Amino acid sequence: MTTKIKNFIASKIFALLVLLAAIVLFFMFASDYKFINPINIRNILNSMVIYTLMAVGVGLLIISGEIDLSPGYVGTFSGVLFAVLSEQAGLPWYLSFVLCLLAGAAFGLFNALLVNKFRLPSFIATLATGPFIVKGLTYILSNGGVITLSGSTDDNFVIFLGLYRIAKFVPVSIILALVVITVYGIILSKSEFGRSVYLIGSNKMASRFAGIEPKKISYILFANSGFLGALAGIVYAGRLKAGNVEGTNTYTFDAIAAAIIGGISFTGGSGTMLGCFIGLLIINSFSNGLSILGVSPYWQSVASGLLLLIALIFDYISVRSSRNRLLRKSGA
Repeated sequence: MTTKIKNFIASKIFALLVLLAAIVLFFMFASDYKFINPINIRNILNSMVIYTLMAVGVGLLIISGEIDLSPGYVGTFSGVLFAVLSEQAGLPWYLSFVLCLLAGAAFGLFNALLVNKFRLPSFIATLATGPFIVKGLTYILSNGGVITLSGSTDDNFVIFLGLYRIAKFVPVSIILALVVITVYGIILSKSEFGRSVYLIGSNKMASRFAGIEPKKISYILFANSGFLGALAGIVYAGRLKAGNVEGTNTYTFDAIAAAIIGGISFTGGSGTMLGCFIGLLIINSFSNGLSILGVSPYWQSVASGLLLLIALIFDYISVRSSRNRLLRKSGA
């Protein structure tokens, strides 16, 4: 057995693939093969789209040692804003689309300002921004109502993103999500910027000595998280053909859970977009399988919470083991 194969078997990715395979096999037999029906597989991937877009942005921040709890609320705001701009203000869809993405990035920059300028912990800063400031602005913008989008997949790009199916089967939003996570995966693993993100998450002080500006990277990552949150919210609005005040509000925590289950360490400095994607597959396949078996949504929530708790415990054990190994080596 070669060293590469041994390393792969010992990696988090291999463990995640084994877990995913176990989930698939269990639900395949428990559901009398309904779980692996092509339509159900499509449904699983389609249910992942919004989470994927948010998990990419949040995952990068977690790797850098920060967190963002606001993308879901930014997504809802952007979906409502698009409806207001395109339906009530009469702006063309492309201008409304760009303005919504810029609004998402602006919220991200505001979060970065709170973290870097005012020294607020990112958990506290984004907790104040998302569930309170952004949510409040969404209600003000929409008067607490639903704003319907006119048009169809033929003449409204946002509805096209949300509902169009290639060959009447594959939702175009799945392709969008796969492209996004692939591009960001390449950037994270192959670029100087990606290496900087890892180094900042591992040791911020060391990153400064290496000539990296953690604050600059932080602004980029928070803006990016807001941008992707806005994109997710716009796609969601396209699916509903409406801007809804509840929208994607609850999606953030599932996106974070998927990133952590996928091996992105909550302490920062490690994780991959491939692991994040497998984590998304695990959590969405798990929920889908429970639904097919007729398990109550309340028990599904409990089961998903336990899955996240187990992932956090393993992450803690892994980090502690790594530190102990380093201490033993330094002592030797």
